[in-house]
Amino acid sequence: MELYPLKLSFHVRTYSFGERLIADRLGKTGLPQGTVAESWEVSDYRDAIATVRNGPLAGTSLRDLVERQPGALVGERWRGPHFPLLEKLLDASHMLPVHLHADDATARDKYGEPNGKTEAWHVLWAAPGASVLVGVRPGLSDEDLTAAFLEQDFDRVMYRYPVRAGDTVYVPGGVLHAFGPDTLIFELQQTSDLGQSVMPHDLYGNELDGDAWRRNIRETLDELRRDRYPRPNPGLLLEEGANRRTMGCAGPHFALERWALSEPHRVGAGPRRCTTLTNLGDAVSLRYDGGSERLERAESCLLPAALGTVRVEPEGDGDLVACYLPDLQRDVVAPLRERGHAPDAIAALGAVPVGWR
Repeated sequence: MELYPLKLSFHVRTYSFGERLIADRLGKTGLPQGTVAESWEVSDYRDAIATVRNGPLAGTSLRDLVERQPGALVGERWRGPHFPLLEKLLDASHMLPVHLHADDATARDKYGEPNGKTEAWHVLWAAPGASVLVGVRPGLSDEDLTAAFLEQDFDRVMYRYPVRAGDTVYVPGGVLHAFGPDTLIFELQQTSDLGQSVMPHDLYGNELDGDAWRRNIRETLDELRRDRYPRPNPGLLLEEGANRRTMGCAGPHFALERWALSEPHRVGAGPRRCTTLTNLGDAVSLRYDGGSERLERAESCLLPAALGTVRVEPEGDGDLVACYLPDLQRDVVAPLRERGHAPDAIAALGAVPVGWR
């Protein structure tokens, strides 16, 4: 099976925290009318499995490709039950529920799932005064937290940080969090949708009865990690001539970079990893051995591992988010250290061991 840059179908969620930012600010087309809270750009999750939209493989599901050619698609040594990255455009016109996602151990032990959901938020647009809530303050009992949740006084027990466009927040599984209003996010995560909320309503704004609300709070506290304190990070810059790459976050599950391109840029790590691209700017051409594809504004694609080197040619101002499964030492630590970034700054990108040199 010959592979090429794969454009994938997207899946929309109409949760009550969204409005029309994905269409109005990013210019994404093909969206339904009304509320569009999330556009799942790359997904191999249950009822939202993407299919290929272009070329000879059009109509083939991402799951089928993963099962048939895991090494060629994801990386020569990779094997797994599903494509490992799930990527979204997320409209937080209104505040998201305060919630958390299971970490890997909880996902396996409690839910029988292969993995939990560590995620990262890369801020594409934020109104003045926008902020995130992430992590609980130390020294609080379950009773303290429950009282605050029932009063919906989240600032009493959580950390609030301002954010602006270009910031990234790496959020391990088990960390309580929320963001919005007036924020547009690119979200990168493990392929999972496990979640627990402490809100008195569901994702569509429907009120819960008191027993259900308290039960959800108990379940959230059971999965809560109290030893993680994420913060927004502007990222670490990698200069490449006229092009600029910023490493937004990195950890064992994924890495995210933001590219500002004014001239062609080559991407491709040979057979060891795939890369996903989401285009936030003018159209770009993707030239590879065997052909080319055009990636329009607000489109996403998957560059299979077996594809080799791809030349990304901007047709104007190139602005892309690139995501991949990193070898932390080779792909993150070594290039950042070569450019003079300190170990602690590299570790602050997410889950990179501090002691690596």
